[in-house]
Formats: sequence, structure tokens, C-alpha cells
Amino acid sequence: MLDLTFEPPKPKVIAGAKYDWELVIGLEVHAQVSSNAKLFSGASTKFGAEPNSNVAFVDAAMPGMLPVINEFCVAQAVRTGLGINAEINKWSAFDRKNYFYPDLPQGYQISQLYHPIVGEGEIIVDMGPGVSRKVRIERIHLEQDAGKSIHDMDPNMSFVDLNRTGVALMEIVSRPDIRGPEEAAAYVGKLRQILRYLGTCDGNMQNGNLRCDVNVSICRQGAYEKFIETGDFGHLGTRCEIKNMNSMRFIQQAIEYEARRQIQIVEGGGTVDQETRLYDPDKGETRSMRSKEEAHDYRYFPCPDLLPLEIEDSFIEDIRASLPELPDQKKARFVTELGLSEYDASVLTAEVEAADYFEAVAAGRDGKLSANWVINELFGRLKKDDKDITDSPVSPEQLGKIVGLISSDAISGKIAKDLFEIVYTEGGDPEAIVEERGMKQVTDTGAIEAAVIEVIEANPAQVEKAKANPKLAGWFVGQVMKATGGKANPKAVNDLVMAKLGL
Repeated sequence: MLDLTFEPPKPKVIAGAKYDWELVIGLEVHAQVSSNAKLFSGASTKFGAEPNSNVAFVDAAMPGMLPVINEFCVAQAVRTGLGINAEINKWSAFDRKNYFYPDLPQGYQISQLYHPIVGEGEIIVDMGPGVSRKVRIERIHLEQDAGKSIHDMDPNMSFVDLNRTGVALMEIVSRPDIRGPEEAAAYVGKLRQILRYLGTCDGNMQNGNLRCDVNVSICRQGAYEKFIETGDFGHLGTRCEIKNMNSMRFIQQAIEYEARRQIQIVEGGGTVDQETRLYDPDKGETRSMRSKEEAHDYRYFPCPDLLPLEIEDSFIEDIRASLPELPDQKKARFVTELGLSEYDASVLTAEVEAADYFEAVAAGRDGKLSANWVINELFGRLKKDDKDITDSPVSPEQLGKIVGLISSDAISGKIAKDLFEIVYTEGGDPEAIVEERGMKQVTDTGAIEAAVIEVIEANPAQVEKAKANPKLAGWFVGQVMKATGGKANPKAVNDLVMAKLGL
């Protein structure tokens, strides 16, 4: 059975020159909604298009153009909320967040500050066997993305690509429940996994489709517990926000550096300024970007061009009924129904494509044997060749047939590895290959017995040694397997060798 009880991990402690310090971390994850059209226009969201080719008039803020809500993006946000057991707000509204930047043609971003579409939820972040952190989600709101400023194409000019302008984003805001760099990366990884299972965001961090702002502060030991009891942020240190992180490794490095920077300031008698910072991976340090703005600095006000969203119960329930099996549920089922270890189940459910592949292999077959072949043989070979499961030369149907041939004793494990190599490099039907190339395992005990007798009679000295030391009987097994071209059933060979030697 899968043990669903867990112990929370210990908070990371960093030793300063004077005191020990703990970290308090909250994340704002910006997840691009998987949708063919933008949040308020019908323009394409396809990545990699020619600059400024996926831009509708409303995206470019042409005079008189009004936004029209994309219902599918709303459904994707609701679907995400349901996937993290969050409250769905049946009434939500859009606001204008005003600031000037060249890649923001309207001069404001349409977002949801006061009335977000999704309320409080939670995510269980696995940190190891029996060790998990529950991270509370404060809210998820919908907003439009900005464009992209490009500064490295010309020494004297900057360029603006508006393709990304107006693309729907879900901003997923956590409570300050994360207590270390590894936990922060694990949280982002778990959230990404859930979004990919739900199909609401592809999680492609390299393309910027999933990026996060990391809020980091430090506190003395015991202060966080007081914050949890009272809700008073005064027990915590001043936080700094590290913007636009899109790498698990850099997230951890940035948190580690920023925490030590703040410790050095506080222990030196200074005060940490609340500000927005950037992480420079080349130098391994954070640097100031701008002083931290508050909500009033953006002059938020209700968007006059959009009516509030009013969501009916039937809309929510239809989406709930279509939810897939999520990672934690699938992992539990793999353990309880298929007999997998928690580790193997975690590996196989890490990516939705891998889980689907495994299920196709294991359908009607031995679960543990299927898992062994998917994880050790297939994943090992794909990693060696720098391939992804979606690029696998071996289909789940082909690997399933190999597993089936092993289970039926048609082939041995050794022959199966040779067969896998043939299928991986040449393709073909495993069952047909076994027949055509004479790879079937010899299970005829008469033929195996004849080979055993022949090897024993040819090696009388080795017989005496084996009788004195039964562990040496394995030598005979190896010789018989060699004599039969590896086709003899290994168990039958071993049983006959032991019987003939009287061991």
C-alpha cells in the first residue's frame, strides 16, 4: 500500500556569522494557458512565428479595438483550479494594471487583482519517501502577457516583438510555505507536472511558457512558527522578489545567493530593502532591478471594457467530470494495483507521456516486469541516445510484446535484450522476429538434459570441485547456456545441473 501520511521536511538553516537563519519562500508562477488563441483576441499563440506576425488589432492596441474574452482560456483556468482542489470563484472580474513599457502597447495589462477566478487550493510536494510539504495556493488569476523587447540585434536600437502580447497567463500564487531552495524547485516541478497532466499548460520553461517570480526572506529560528500562529508578517524578514526564473537549477542558486546576501546585510546592522531583483546565472548573483512596487503604484482599477465573469455550476461540473487521473492518484494506483515500488511509480508518473507509455506496455501483463523494462532498458537507452519518450523507436505495443514473450517463457531475459536491440534499431514485430530468427527459448527438458550430461561428462575435474563447493555449480549452468546458444530455459538448466551433480 502507498503510505499517504508524511512528515514535512526540515526548513533549511543557513549559518550566519552571528546566528542561524531560516528561509521563507513564496512563488508566483506564470503559466501560459494551452490555447490556440489569445485571451482577448483570435490571434495565434504559436511559438516561433515570424516577429509581429501573430498580432490582432486589439493586441496592438489599435484605436477603438475592444477585448473579447476567450471562453476556452476561462475553462482552462477553472480546470487548473479543480486540479489543485481549489475554490472556484463563480464571480470574478478584470482590472487594469497601468505601467509604461515599450512591449506593452496598451499602456496597461488586463489582469485580476481584486477578484481572481480561482481561490485557495493546495499542492503536495514530494521531497522523498514519506517526506512531503503541503504548499497552500492563495489564488490563480488570469491575465494577458506582454510582448518581448529585444536589445541584442543592434548596438543603437531595441526591437519589440508583439507575438506574445495578449497570450493568456495563469498567475499561480503560493503562500510563503516553502522553506528551502530544493523545496522551491520541487514545488515548481510538481506544479508543472499537474499542469501537464491537466493539459492546461505545456510547462515548457525553455520557451518561457512556465516561469516564476521567487519571493525570498529570512528569519530567526522560531519566527516562522509565530507567523503561522498569528498571521503577522512582522515575524518574518523583508522579502525581495527575483523575477522571471525559468530554470529549476537557477531557482535554487538564486535563492541560496539571495538568502546569504540578506543575512550579510542584517548581521552587518543594515536593513533589507523590499525590491525586485534579477538573477545573473553567469555571475551566480542577484542584482537590483527596481524598488518593489505596491498595488497602488500600478493605479489598478476595474477594466471598463470587460464585464465580470459569471460562471454557472454546470460549467464547473462539466469540467470536473472531464478531469484526468492526476499524478498522485496514478502513482497510488501503480503501487496498489500493479505492485510497483513507490520509487518506480514516481519515475513512471513524472511525465504524463511516460505514464501513458507504461500503461500501454503493462496492459494485461506483469506490472513489475513491464516497469523494469520501461525504466531500465527503454529509459536507459533513450537517455544514452539523448531521446525523449515521445521519440522512442520502440512503441509501447512492441515493448509489450517483448514483455509478453518473457512472461510466457518463449524467450529468456538474455534473448529479450537481444530482441529489444533488434526492435530498437531495425523495428519490426517482436513475435515475428523471434519466429523468423529462431530465437525461441528451449524448454524441452530432454534436449536440455542431454546438454547438461554432455557438459558434466566432459569436465570430471570441475565436477569434483562443484561437489566440494556447490557455489561452483554455476559454472556448469554457464557452459550449458553457451552450448545451447543462450536459448535454454535458465531455471530448467539450473535445476537439472543441481540434480545431476547431486547437490
